[in-house]
Amino acid sequence: MERVLKKAAQTMATQAPESEQTQTATPRARRRTAAAVSRPVQRGTTVAAVIYRDLRNEIVSLHRKPGEPIAEKLIAQDYGVSRTPVREAVLRLADEGLIEIFPQSGTFVSRIPLGALPEAIAIRKALEEATVRYAAQRASRSQIAKLRANLELQKEMEAAGNFDGFHQADEAFHALIAETAGYPGFWTITQQVKVQVDRFRLLTLPVLGRVNAVIAEHTAIVDAIANHDPAAAAKALDDHLDYLQVTIADAQKANPLYFTAPLEGEAAPV
Repeated sequence: MERVLKKAAQTMATQAPESEQTQTATPRARRRTAAAVSRPVQRGTTVAAVIYRDLRNEIVSLHRKPGEPIAEKLIAQDYGVSRTPVREAVLRLADEGLIEIFPQSGTFVSRIPLGALPEAIAIRKALEEATVRYAAQRASRSQIAKLRANLELQKEMEAAGNFDGFHQADEAFHALIAETAGYPGFWTITQQVKVQVDRFRLLTLPVLGRVNAVIAEHTAIVDAIANHDPAAAAKALDDHLDYLQVTIADAQKANPLYFTAPLEGEAAPV
């Protein structure tokens, strides 16, 4: 977790371009498959950066399941590139704990580290509690209106049964709180800290009634911000994030192959 926080701080301090990639993302339509062509590449973005972004999104969203093999050769074929930028992306993801590389065995999506979740949730809570207090102090009418509009989007995603869409709206909601606070960088750091929590949390959304409960919790947060009540906003946020802590064990029991066991001498979450 120290490594994640250090990396987040470096990201905030400098936004230097990635110099390590050696290939530019120039479309090579004749060599790319239909799957790869559907993935947009912005001009000036390196191939390795695009592959890293796409793989990371697929892993965090659980479109690539914990324990699933990563076939570097097939990914290279999809993007019409050599294996070098793919390997660079894989190594970055391994450094973040999202991919595991086993010599002679293969490369796999990492399982969710059960023992690391309580700490990550605690760090996220500390960061977001500060953020929501500032938001409650500073929120303008237009900012409150944006938060309420986002709540409506969440309700639409719930009605459609669109868990991916709901997750994206949820992420946008928390980003809006940081923007309202005047410190959008808080959310940048939080995103890096909570990457493993996101994978676990997505497992809880299909639980009957959970999405509706999340919307109610978000509504309480917005009401407190609209009332310019920092203490109530912080309490509403704590209540919202506490659910994550108490449901770790249930998620692990329902999806045992998606999680690593706690380290020796480390208590399992209850």
